[in-house]
Amino acid sequence: MARSTTTAPAKAGPSKKGIFAASFVGTSIEWYDYYIFGTAAALVFGTVFYPEFDPTAGTIAAFATFAVGFIARPLGAAVIGHFGDRIGRKSMLVLTLLLTGGSTFLIGVLPTYAAIGVGAPLLLVALRLIQGFGVGGEWGGAVLIATEHASPRRRAVYGSFAQFGVPVGVLTSNLAFLAVSGMDNEDFLAWGWRIPFLISIVLVLVGFFVRSKLQDAPEFQEVKEKKQVIKIPVAELLKRQPRTLVLASLASIAPPAVGYTVIVYMLTYGTTVVGFDRTTLLWLILGSTAVWIGTIVVAALLSDRFGSKPVFAIGALTAVLWPLPMFALVNTGNAAAALLAFVVAAFVQGIMAGAQGGLFTEIFEVKTRYSGISIAYQLGGMIGGAVTPIAATALYGAYESSTPIAIYVAVLSLVSLLAVLGIRVVPEREQSDADRLGTSAVTAG
Repeated sequence: MARSTTTAPAKAGPSKKGIFAASFVGTSIEWYDYYIFGTAAALVFGTVFYPEFDPTAGTIAAFATFAVGFIARPLGAAVIGHFGDRIGRKSMLVLTLLLTGGSTFLIGVLPTYAAIGVGAPLLLVALRLIQGFGVGGEWGGAVLIATEHASPRRRAVYGSFAQFGVPVGVLTSNLAFLAVSGMDNEDFLAWGWRIPFLISIVLVLVGFFVRSKLQDAPEFQEVKEKKQVIKIPVAELLKRQPRTLVLASLASIAPPAVGYTVIVYMLTYGTTVVGFDRTTLLWLILGSTAVWIGTIVVAALLSDRFGSKPVFAIGALTAVLWPLPMFALVNTGNAAAALLAFVVAAFVQGIMAGAQGGLFTEIFEVKTRYSGISIAYQLGGMIGGAVTPIAATALYGAYESSTPIAIYVAVLSLVSLLAVLGIRVVPEREQSDADRLGTSAVTAG
């Protein structure tokens, strides 16, 4: 694979620690917000907001509410990506933090179905839409604020800063629920589940402080100074790189397909089908996150050495192979076997996560990059993340077996593997030539 030998523009910028904090801290907070919803959907929302349904239907309804956030994510990616490509990365990152954090806090004070009837789930859906809209523009901005400050040969490592936020979000959200999971079940359903949502406001304030000190990268500042900002970035993206957008979206399916099978669906499957208790499963998933984080680091370093595309492809291949053994291990009912299942799943996700930020930064042109990587990531997330817990619940209800679920996840991962193999990584010099030749007619200013 061709690798660029150019260096980043030599302008003063924030320190590496500052970039790491802005990318990692904010992303961790936003994914904490997002994942506590998934955990609550698996453990409590079916009872609190959909009590009129039977247990299976209530679980599906709760997972459907969880899925609503994914529907809003591509829209958020397009809208926030549009302004991120026109105005700048920093302002959009502050906005996404406020949207996600504010909606999460409000979920913590929502009245239940018993208090206001059907209005309760309707309000829950509305806040989930706002939460998803904010998250839609988060990942792309967090990746770019890091990678655009990096030299081309260090982009995967810098891109991994934002990727750490995903497992850390899982870690902190599970810790938050572990802190209240030992409560009496009546108290947990009455008010204990609200605590993880309410404490998110403190985390949002920390993230706002960190991100308010950001500045956009020299690479994007140069685009603004030369008055080369695109008027309608999404239209330009669809005109110039439609194939890249489709393939990147399909490549993005596997990580959330594997991830949400473990961190959301397994909480229901493991407790209701296999017989694990709630606290044990939370601890097992918690234990796997250390492997997830470590694998991201190794995969990012390997991506900068050998290229992001082959590393991501290896991760997608492991995602095809692991679902059947993973369910077989969980089905034993043995905690050590289940931990092994989750640890390897974390390894699978970490490989793809470590490569993804660098890969997506390389394949999209700088003028439409925020829109491109955000839309691709969120479309893949909607297919792989939103649908998987619902499909898994329905498949088990129809066949009373985990095998169809494992096959479903493996097929989604195969789609990602084939897509990433079809992606063409454009050398930076070639990207620059394309930018100069193709965008003058639609620039602002």
